[in-house]
Amino acid sequence: MKDFTVFLITILLIVLLGIIMYFFYRDFYLINNIFAKIGYGIILFFTSLVLLRYMIMLFFSMLKTIFKTADEGEFENIINHKVSVIIPAYNEEAVIASSIESLLKQTYPYMEIIVVDDGSTDNTYKIASKFIHNKYNKPVIPIKKPNGGKASAINMGIKNSTGEIIMVVDADSKLEKNAVELMQKYFTDPDIAAVAGSVFVANKVNLITKLQALEYIEGLNMIRNGQALVKLVNIIPGPIGMFRKEALYEVGLYDDDTFAEDCDVTLKLIAKGYKIDFESDAVAYTEAPENLLDLIKQRYRWTRGILQSIKKHKHLLWHFKINPAASITLWYMLFEGIFWPFIDVWTNIFIIYLALTSGVSILIFYWWLMFTIVDMAGAFYCLLVTGEDLSLMFYAVFYRLFFITIINIAKILATIEEWFGIEMSWGKLERKGRI
Repeated sequence: MKDFTVFLITILLIVLLGIIMYFFYRDFYLINNIFAKIGYGIILFFTSLVLLRYMIMLFFSMLKTIFKTADEGEFENIINHKVSVIIPAYNEEAVIASSIESLLKQTYPYMEIIVVDDGSTDNTYKIASKFIHNKYNKPVIPIKKPNGGKASAINMGIKNSTGEIIMVVDADSKLEKNAVELMQKYFTDPDIAAVAGSVFVANKVNLITKLQALEYIEGLNMIRNGQALVKLVNIIPGPIGMFRKEALYEVGLYDDDTFAEDCDVTLKLIAKGYKIDFESDAVAYTEAPENLLDLIKQRYRWTRGILQSIKKHKHLLWHFKINPAASITLWYMLFEGIFWPFIDVWTNIFIIYLALTSGVSILIFYWWLMFTIVDMAGAFYCLLVTGEDLSLMFYAVFYRLFFITIINIAKILATIEEWFGIEMSWGKLERKGRI
């Protein structure tokens, strides 16, 4: 029944988009101004590109889900690896206990938990130390070090680990009890260097966090599921990622020269020719920013970090023959991180200009309706597959109305500042302790 519903959604989506795009493209011939015609042509090109990209990723995600269902049981009850879970922590007293408890409750027995306190000024280390003796008989090893940043904390954890598999978990993340068990199975394939898990928002307490919940499910988890069809997930998320220790040492562990160490280490592994997979059922709940300013700060840092990572690996952009996986990944990230935010914001401004000068105000409605339908259909599919609250689908209206524009403006500002090399700080968010 679920597969039939997904199929029906896909057909309906294609039909609706076809109808709307017909009218959207038809109005191209109603414009007489040559400047406006060129601008509208650019809009049509990029709109087609984005819709094609979305449809491909949705299709890939569906195929990945179908193949995964067909392969269920293939790796059942495989326990081949000792897993060392590393939690880098800086002033995380509000959330660290919940994070450790979720790891102690994991169904996978062969693991250790290493909490690296990166020079916290609160009770993070004290709280973590209380779990040294626990009823689950799983080793909890708290380590305290001077503040040196997240990358240095993870590296210290790796160097003090005894497992051949490394799992990195943010201190504000809470894992489902089978997450470690599900992810470690992938490492029976020697070509797999890392596996990403699904990230859901734990604190759906207001409009901002509910929109992020929708974004995480549709814009992040669905995309990773699609990328996993070709084993080319481009970013292992901070809240839940698992790595082959040998591969991490091969690429020099984590670097501290970007604000997106998770993106950078993933690109380094892809550059070495490794495959990166995704386990949709391994779930981590994380605490999302609850107000607009904190959200903008977070996305600003993410964008600059991703741009720094791309810049660091820019020599691979044209290596299509030598390393096509790395080249395709970098160009995809450039399109997502730079080209599309600029085009999206410019399109909104240009369509308003067209409406005022050419009398084709219906274009604004067509543009908004096209992407709202895509968002709602994609959201419905993702919510159906993941079992999340279906009511989140209706937030797609607000998502397209203002949320994505605000995010894209933040990305544009971050891109400009990164271009000019303006200094920035890490910008740590205050935890509410809602995981």
